[in-house]
Amino acid sequence: MDPLDRLGRPLHDLRISVTDRCNFRCVYCMPKEVFGKDFQFLPRAEILTFEEIERLVRIFAALGVKKIRLTGGEPLVRRDLERLVERLALLGDLDLTLTTNGSLLAQKAEVLASAGLRRVTVSLDSLDDATFKRMNDADFPVAKVLAGIEAAHAAGLAPIKINMVTKRGVNESSILPMARHFKGTGMTLRFIEFMDVGSTNGWRLDDVVPAREIVAMIDSELPLEAVGPSYRGEVAARYRYRDGSGEIGVISSVTQPFCADCTRARLSADGSLYTCLFATAGTDLRAMLRGGATDDEITTAIANVWRVRTDRYSEIRSDQTAGLHKIEMSFIGG
Repeated sequence: MDPLDRLGRPLHDLRISVTDRCNFRCVYCMPKEVFGKDFQFLPRAEILTFEEIERLVRIFAALGVKKIRLTGGEPLVRRDLERLVERLALLGDLDLTLTTNGSLLAQKAEVLASAGLRRVTVSLDSLDDATFKRMNDADFPVAKVLAGIEAAHAAGLAPIKINMVTKRGVNESSILPMARHFKGTGMTLRFIEFMDVGSTNGWRLDDVVPAREIVAMIDSELPLEAVGPSYRGEVAARYRYRDGSGEIGVISSVTQPFCADCTRARLSADGSLYTCLFATAGTDLRAMLRGGATDDEITTAIANVWRVRTDRYSEIRSDQTAGLHKIEMSFIGG
């Protein structure tokens, strides 16, 4: 059966949170005021096993998913992650990618590439150590993340994307230095508007640096021109440098939402299916996996959820939605 006959709308991208743990306590999704040293993360028994993840990926692939992105938390803190990558790489022609804060990437890049990982996206919010620490509460310098990026490049995990969350009053002064640094490297720097993900990051609209302001700031020194999307549902608006030395992207879910074209679903570390980054509840697939459900029963459950999804959080964002208790991004995956 054609996947669209079961789903009603395309589902091309599955983001899998392989752990809810992270070695950052960033202002964006794991503020230290909440995720301190005594925070209780998920017990190991509640987290999906590699075998369970592999089974679900098979099912999602049959429903039309083409891209698998491993996230977290920080996915590289999951022990033996390369074993999962190896299992998923054997499933066929999937675009197998990973998003990481880069802190462990230098040690892991080569083994992940050998296991079958294709690409990485690295989160880096500033080149300045003080600003970087303010955004992420990291106990290591930016140089460690840059070393991880270089290791990923050497291992062939390309094209590499660099994600920079921009927050007013914290790191907007890093926008141009980041653009200068990555221009001409073959890596795509993407600027992400500070979003109200979860319920603990203290989001305010005044903290958002709009995408149009970011583009104008860069264009004033490094001239840009707009580029069309490379596929339906691409979340980043693309701009290339007029001198041909690469491109940037801006993800503007606050000022220019793209809910209507969303083709991605999320699977939390404990096996819940979410149809939106701003979700307040999910569908428990782990119970089905461990309760003896057949693949067809799980497929039907996924299709039933996806077919009736009405997520429009970024389009209807208001004082009312701001009060919703949303799932934390460290749990649902970025």
